[in-house]
Amino acid sequence: MSTTGSAADLDRPLRADAARNRELILQTARKCFAERGISVTLNDIAHEAGVGVGTVYRRFADKDSLIEALLATKFEAMNAAAARAAEELDPRESLRLYLMGVFSFRARDRALADAIVRAGRARPSIVLERDRLEQQVATIIGRARDAGVVRPGFDARDLPILTAMVGTVADATREHDPDAWKRYAQVLVDGVLPQAEPDEMVGEPLDRDALERAMQPQS
Repeated sequence: MSTTGSAADLDRPLRADAARNRELILQTARKCFAERGISVTLNDIAHEAGVGVGTVYRRFADKDSLIEALLATKFEAMNAAAARAAEELDPRESLRLYLMGVFSFRARDRALADAIVRAGRARPSIVLERDRLEQQVATIIGRARDAGVVRPGFDARDLPILTAMVGTVADATREHDPDAWKRYAQVLVDGVLPQAEPDEMVGEPLDRDALERAMQPQS
């Protein structure tokens, strides 16, 4: 991954108009990647932001540089979610809050999985944020394990696959039922944190037409 453009952008003071353009590009890229995934191009982002392609390339040397700049904000958000969950005194509720927070993040952001994969090749400050997140999550799961409220054998390494499962549902149903993922996320959470008396499932099953649309291959 190229880091030259993003590192320079972080270190070099920007004029007010240049700073506004950079923030506009970042906000637009975040929206485009979240909605359409990592295949979005810098030209797409420039068009969506209403700026010239040259403006984008002056701030970011290539798409990898832009993605790396966004990585920092993603990990900051996930670390903040983990910190909020860790404040919950009840170990079961703490882990439930974190799981639903991550699932909600992925439901809104198609590019989350790719961002996590790229983190290992990012600049050291982002790797540190990733490691901090892993430590926070390990602590939350450890508390739940010590309290005997989490399914035996559950591990933080299970989270990426569970999150991908929720993401698949969210991507398939976003157009006609943007909250459908919550019903199936609840099933996963209850599987990780079994209850003696399970809660009633949230939402409603997809009707036949919605189910057929959701099961169509995604372009």
